[in-house]
Amino acid sequence: MSFSFELAATDGAARAGMLHTAHGDVPTPTFMAVGTAGTVKAMTADAVRATGAKIVLGNTYHLMLRPTAERVARLGGLHKMMDWPGPILTDSGGFQVMSLAKLRKLDETGVTFRSHLDGSAHHLTPERSMEIQYLLDATITMVLDECTKFPATHDEAGASMRLSTRWAKRSRDAFVEREGYGQFGIVQGGVYEDLRRESAAALRELNFEGYAIGGLAVGEGQEMMFGMLDITTKLLPVQKPRYLMGVGTPDDLLGAVARGVDMFDCVMPTRAGRTARAFTSRGIFNLRNARFIDDGAPLDEACTCLCCTRHTRAYLHHLFRAEEMLGPMLLTLHNLTYYQSLMQGARAAILAGEYDAYCARVRAGWAEGGST
Repeated sequence: MSFSFELAATDGAARAGMLHTAHGDVPTPTFMAVGTAGTVKAMTADAVRATGAKIVLGNTYHLMLRPTAERVARLGGLHKMMDWPGPILTDSGGFQVMSLAKLRKLDETGVTFRSHLDGSAHHLTPERSMEIQYLLDATITMVLDECTKFPATHDEAGASMRLSTRWAKRSRDAFVEREGYGQFGIVQGGVYEDLRRESAAALRELNFEGYAIGGLAVGEGQEMMFGMLDITTKLLPVQKPRYLMGVGTPDDLLGAVARGVDMFDCVMPTRAGRTARAFTSRGIFNLRNARFIDDGAPLDEACTCLCCTRHTRAYLHHLFRAEEMLGPMLLTLHNLTYYQSLMQGARAAILAGEYDAYCARVRAGWAEGGST
């Protein structure tokens, strides 16, 4: 099976497609559950599959430190280790180095840092990042890039983007091509149109299997993010998948799909599930709220997950008040199911040529229910 992307339908800029990989097919638009350390937090692999997820994300930085990429390879690779035979995308480690590592130092060769776990020294280069992701057996490998800070001046964003472009070339050269595997370049440039154009043009020359849009949802606000997407998606090849990194809320996803994005990942649904926040067809609920103490209704009547079909809001409220681990497990299951359902509905609507109407119905449901 070759790595390819098949575009099935468009509705305006919104796209429905099929990503073909060595580890299976992924209907798009799609949301990737984040499995940071080789596990989606509070979820078994069977539970992740039950949400409808077709692809998950692994974290290069965390796995290189513990249990190490070499150990994962000796144990048969990340697919075997985490009981996920389907596609896995691994990030390059750059974001976590910048956000978590101690005493980091950036230069042309890469980034030198000390582990946030034990202070041990490491040097992550584009070549080493590609080697780690190869050892993990990632279906989709991400290039190493610098995560541009926000806010950044035009000069700062430009220097950061051009360093990422040079690293992208080195990452491309170091990538080991295999049937059904792919590598994505990452468009950077902050909130500056000319820099986004320069970045996209340089990455197109490298002919990646897919293209990611990085450096957004970092504090610039939804309006500015959507503005950058309006510009950037038009600069990317039509027959290649487009991945918006680290996004986001359900409304972010609907808006990004409308602008031509195919793939997403975010810790939001799993993190919210661990803190009693539920994404539903009637808005966001905080299950710690006292209003749910005697509420015998299902969490979301429109949802068919185990959490919603077997348990009540009152029970979920009790679990979180009692600090029982089942509460985060059930709510994580629901949130991921909701995100998958949102993307499945988006795909069906695009295929039917009714995406705008779909978004209007979903948003009306949120407004009707409100957030509690």
